[in-house]
Amino acid sequence: MKPLHIFIATALIGFAALTAGAAEGPTPAAATNITHVGANAAAKLLADQKVVVIDVRTPGEFSKGCIAGAKLMDISQPDFEEQVAKLDKRQTYLVHCQSGGRSTRALKTFTKLDFKSVVHLDGGMNAWVKAGQPVQK
Repeated sequence: MKPLHIFIATALIGFAALTAGAAEGPTPAAATNITHVGANAAAKLLADQKVVVIDVRTPGEFSKGCIAGAKLMDISQPDFEEQVAKLDKRQTYLVHCQSGGRSTRALKTFTKLDFKSVVHLDGGMNAWVKAGQPVQK
């Protein structure tokens, strides 16, 4: 029985050590404000000129249709993070891909680089098209 008590005590000490840092407050990267919106809310932000659209799909996908004014920044390119780092961190960006997977991954880059405000188009272009929003070709 003695080894079980030691195991439990060690586990509790380890847990306490892991959670102690959480009370210290957010890290600088956590300062990024990420909002998730659907297609109609994203369209309203665009109409109000409150966001710059970043499309993280491939050039082939982009050429088949995009949100008007979108800037292509292919997440699969090795210099993706460098491209993002050149953007104005004070601006609000609407980030999307085809269905939401790649753009969700892209949010990590925006957070890592400490952007102030990022909006994620949940469902990506699929949701945009399904909602009847305009596509530029």
